[in-house]
Amino acid sequence: MIYQSAQDWRAAPSKRILFFGMSGLGKTHASQMLRDAGGWFHYSIDYRIGTRYMGEYIADNAKAEAMKVPFLRDLLLSDSIYIGSNISFANLTPVSAYLGKPGNVDRGGLSMEEYRRRQEQFRQAEIHALLDTEYFIDRARRLYGYCNFICDTGGSICEWVDPADPDDPILSELARHTLMVWIKGDEAHTKDLIRRFDKAPKPMSYQPEFLTRVWDKYLSENNLEEGDVDPDAFVRWTYAQALAHRQPRYEAMAKWGVTVSADQIASLRDAGDFDDLIATAIEHRNSVSVA
Repeated sequence: MIYQSAQDWRAAPSKRILFFGMSGLGKTHASQMLRDAGGWFHYSIDYRIGTRYMGEYIADNAKAEAMKVPFLRDLLLSDSIYIGSNISFANLTPVSAYLGKPGNVDRGGLSMEEYRRRQEQFRQAEIHALLDTEYFIDRARRLYGYCNFICDTGGSICEWVDPADPDDPILSELARHTLMVWIKGDEAHTKDLIRRFDKAPKPMSYQPEFLTRVWDKYLSENNLEEGDVDPDAFVRWTYAQALAHRQPRYEAMAKWGVTVSADQIASLRDAGDFDDLIATAIEHRNSVSVA
């Protein structure tokens, strides 16, 4: 780890953190709290994906829909209107809307072929965005004068890495430049995430092998063809399984850094609390390693 002890962390002139864990457990909340306190640069992986790596895909998809409307088609062809996404840290909807959900087209779904194509686009975009972390650490310092840095990752980071491989190209690169912090939820958090998702199911990114397994199982168990699938019903059915699939992957990733609980993150009041929390997490890791 780049901070070997709590003392190293407290004395560091440059504090560099990477949050990972399930979406909805406080990664962005903690990042925004530190950013708002001043002195911290907030690098959002999802924002980087939506602006740098998938912005053109998102805009082109919106243009394709507009081209179906004669009035808008004529305006687009004459360069009379501009279509783009209004993505922000607080509004990442354009990314999830582009990812979409598989199933019946009349219910807003995508064919599985198209859905897999967009999933692969997202996978590549997320990997590139993660590997841009060092560039943004340097950019934050050189351009804006920020020494402290937070990398706020998406929930799907665990899908593209092999924590058991000490030479994993993504994890080894991230661990060289940041202290990786797992925000760990408990059973109650998981149940709450499932309840929230059931009320408002959102597109997700899945590991290809996992997607194939759950898709085939869903079609088989419900005796459905691809075009019969209710997109929302499928992603609701898949969500709890996706969380269960990701949990051991996060846990394995935790060996590359330290662990804090979602409750500890939720109780943070300021940057001082955060410094204390990370120092305690480093001390705990060191004591467990010695034992």
